[in-house]
Amino acid sequence: MASSPRSRPHRRSPGKRRTALISAAVVAAVAVAVSLVVALRPDGETKAVASTAAPAAATRSATPHSTPTQKPKPSPEPTSTPKKPKPTKASPTATPRTASASAPLAGRIRPGVDYKGTATFYDAGDGDGACLFGPTDDVMTAAMNTTDYETSKACGAYVQVRAASGATVTVRITNECPLPCAPGQLDLSAQAFARLAAPVTGQIPITWRLLSPAVSEKISVRYKTGSSRYWCEIQAVGHRNPLARLEVRTAGGWQRLTRTEYNYFLSEQGTGCGAAIRLTDIYGETLTVDGLAIRPDVAQPTGVQFAAH
Repeated sequence: MASSPRSRPHRRSPGKRRTALISAAVVAAVAVAVSLVVALRPDGETKAVASTAAPAAATRSATPHSTPTQKPKPSPEPTSTPKKPKPTKASPTATPRTASASAPLAGRIRPGVDYKGTATFYDAGDGDGACLFGPTDDVMTAAMNTTDYETSKACGAYVQVRAASGATVTVRITNECPLPCAPGQLDLSAQAFARLAAPVTGQIPITWRLLSPAVSEKISVRYKTGSSRYWCEIQAVGHRNPLARLEVRTAGGWQRLTRTEYNYFLSEQGTGCGAAIRLTDIYGETLTVDGLAIRPDVAQPTGVQFAAH
């Protein structure tokens, strides 16, 4: 997708330098006069004037450890898209079936809800993407718009996509689709889009919903490149339901790790690296994995899987 343009730095014109100095002198003189008036007030009190400033923009600290060694790959500009989709809110057309109770840890994407949006498509290449699951032969994949991607919470989710014609396809979220992808939009692999409509259409209106499908594979756990007992990042791969939490066992109990936008969970100080791991899905089911050594870039099988819903 096209990246947003950078704002240009503002520079002061050289011709205005002298005027600015004179103005500064006038302001300073006025300030001195005001100070004398306040000091001579009968009550001897001064009143504080509150100044309101816009909050500073949040910045991310990039460290050699926390920076991913493999740059997440947002999906490229959708192929053959005749025009940009109009931004629309992801408005469910159906009421969730007791969503807060059935999936208490769900984020924006909740079970039992039909979401409206548009579908575009792109060349998925080797199947890898911002979720950093790695290359795959599975071509039924999609990139989720940034809003519903929700800092990688959508990674690994299975969604059923339905076109107005009634055609459907089930895809797994492996990538992120940045702006101009609107909330509710899915950027499908070219193969998945072809199941819904002819590629020449470019984009189509769709509805989609979260699934908890039958899967044959078990969950694997992978430590990121550079991980050790002093610093590590951990990822779960092949989970049936969206992953809500990843925790590590410490001397003081279970500690929840912070999720990154590239779908790894970070232990910046090495806490729990190499210890037992506890996985929790959006339905609240927990799975505990013991005895996994720190083997960077190796998908280690766990033999466990979340229940279907």
